[in-house]
Order: sequence, then C-alpha cells, then structure tokens
Amino acid sequence: MSLSEGDVKRIARLARLEIGAGDAPRYAHDLSAILAFVEQMGSVDTAAVAPMAHPLDAVQRLREDAVTEENGREAFQAIAPRVEQGLYLVPRVIE
Repeated sequence: MSLSEGDVKRIARLARLEIGAGDAPRYAHDLSAILAFVEQMGSVDTAAVAPMAHPLDAVQRLREDAVTEENGREAFQAIAPRVEQGLYLVPRVIE
C-alpha cells in the first residue's frame, strides 16, 4: 500500500495535525515504507510461535495490595469550601 501526498494531507486534516506544505512528500514516502514493512511482516508464518506478553522472560514485580497512606479525609475536608455528610459539594457544571 502506498500513500499519496493527498492521502497524507487528508490524514493530517482528520487528525488535526499541521504539516508543512513541503513535508507531505516525505511523510508519504516514510509512511508508505512503514506500511510496506507491516505488509511484509504480515506475510510471515507465525503459526508455530507462542504468543508472549514480554520479549524477555521477566517477572512482574508486584506490591502487596495494602493501604499505605493514612486517611486524611478530615484534614482535606476541613479546608474544602463546602462539605456535607462527608461529601464535597461542588457547583453544577451541566444544566
């Protein structure tokens, strides 16, 4: 698949990206090369390759799911403009 300068300009407009007038040909060339590479990778037979979450055999470090912070609710609500029954009162933003 190859992209034209018009394709690049249209994609940029849809993505609300500004590209220089002289940059469109270079982007078209580079994006076309990327698409050709992706197409080439799609033709590789990967049926015998096991899916993996990470290329290295690494173990995810996990922390204990425990509360480590003190409850500062009363201190925070003491400086809030308006509080009622433990809840922050805020102005209505949607009518």
